[in-house]
Amino acid sequence: MKVVIAIDSFKGSMTSMEAGAAAKEGVFRACEAEVSVKPLADGGEGTTEALVEGLGGTYVRIEVTGPLGEPVTARYGMLGDGKTAVMEMAEVAGIILVNRKDLNPWKATTTGIGEMILDAAGRGCREFIIGIGGSATTEGGIGMLQALGYVFYDRKGKMLPPLFESLEKIEKISAEHVPKVLQECRFRIACDVTNPLCGENGAVYVYGPQKGVERQDMQKMDDAMQHYARKTAEFIGKDNSPAPGAGASGGLGFAFLSYLPNVELKSGIALIMDAVGLEKEMKDADLVITGEGRLDFQTAMGKVPVGVARLAKKYNCRVVAFAGSVTDDAVICNEEGIDAFFPIVRGVSTLDEAMDTETAKRNMTLSVEQVFRLLS
Repeated sequence: MKVVIAIDSFKGSMTSMEAGAAAKEGVFRACEAEVSVKPLADGGEGTTEALVEGLGGTYVRIEVTGPLGEPVTARYGMLGDGKTAVMEMAEVAGIILVNRKDLNPWKATTTGIGEMILDAAGRGCREFIIGIGGSATTEGGIGMLQALGYVFYDRKGKMLPPLFESLEKIEKISAEHVPKVLQECRFRIACDVTNPLCGENGAVYVYGPQKGVERQDMQKMDDAMQHYARKTAEFIGKDNSPAPGAGASGGLGFAFLSYLPNVELKSGIALIMDAVGLEKEMKDADLVITGEGRLDFQTAMGKVPVGVARLAKKYNCRVVAFAGSVTDDAVICNEEGIDAFFPIVRGVSTLDEAMDTETAKRNMTLSVEQVFRLLS
């Protein structure tokens, strides 16, 4: 029997690989099997940790520009091949880094992302996996682009700062300071939204309010974004503003699509599954184990376990899911490819007790063992 284990992290309790290793132990206690454990994440928080831990990587810590221009210490991962960098935009420009009262779309910048990319390229990385969810910014990625060497000028030839207020003033764009090494790089961007850059479904109108955009400023800011899109189209010869995902992270998706080479915007789950070679492992598998901290109706709307299950069904694999807790409406997951699911908590306990890492790993092992005694 070949078993593939691909479990999302149990946030605050077990990492993806800790959960996978505990499940693997349960399988071995019950039967003889070939077991492959793959790290998983959805492209958001925890992605760097999952891939570094699961694929033999290391962390790099550097000081970069934070969302409001202040210095922050951020980390990204370098995988075992020495050529792949894994980054989370939220590390340097995330809304979690800004107090709600301090949110300011006019000042928030993505400069730190560009600084991280250059640092990784300087260390030999040519493959980039970047999650761009959860930004505090609405400046179309101009901060990242300036950090990468692009220069934006106003009608008087004055260099513009990497802030939202610059977008409506752009008249000329220069790439003469962009390092040639970027042309050798490939960027896979984890992006789970399909919004265009501009308009009522764009970056300003849909995501602006949660980042501090006032209703009375929306039209003016969207007009500025459209001006930025037009000038970019003149510069590169193509208009990417209507592209699905262009409006992600305040227009950061648009910046990647328009100014960087070899860019692919992809669902976070699909991107990570591809990066870890999950489909290849499933081709000759008999059974797949997946799961997450809480299994409910939202899981069926495309979260990690259902993404795994749908891929598994492509190869007619049976799928079993384990979770810290399971709600009544989780039965919808059975319609999405999960053949059976089980909670791992084994008795009455407090939430803190259930989420203790050693307790959670033990519960996972024992639960998987009992299920595999039946399946084997």
